[in-house]
Amino acid sequence: MTGTARTQGGQAAVELVVAVPIMLIAVLAVVQLAVAGYALWSAGDAARAGARAELVGGEPREAARSVLPGWLEPGVKIETGDGVEVGVLAPAVLPGVPSIPISATAALDPLASGDE
Repeated sequence: MTGTARTQGGQAAVELVVAVPIMLIAVLAVVQLAVAGYALWSAGDAARAGARAELVGGEPREAARSVLPGWLEPGVKIETGDGVEVGVLAPAVLPGVPSIPISATAALDPLASGDE
C-alpha cells in the first residue's frame, strides 16, 4: 500500500467518525419533533373530548384522560372552566434534554353559530 492510499483511508475513517454522531443527532432531533407533534395532537384530542363532555354535562377530566395515550398520562394537567385545557409532557428523546411541556385548549359554545 502506498502512502497516498493510506492517507486517504485514514481521512475516510476520520470523516466517518465525525459524520456518524452528527447524523445520529439529526435523526434524534427529527424523532423528538415527531414525539412533540404527536403529543400536541393528542393533547388537542383530549381537550376536545373534555369540552364535549363538559357541554353535555359529563365529567370533562375523565373524558380527556380517557383519550390520552398511556405514555402521556404521567404528569398530565387538566383544567376546566372556560373550556378545557390539557397539559402534557412530551418525553425527551435527546439525552440531556428536559421533557417538553405542551398544552391545548378547547371550548364548545352551543349558542355561537357561524351563521351571522
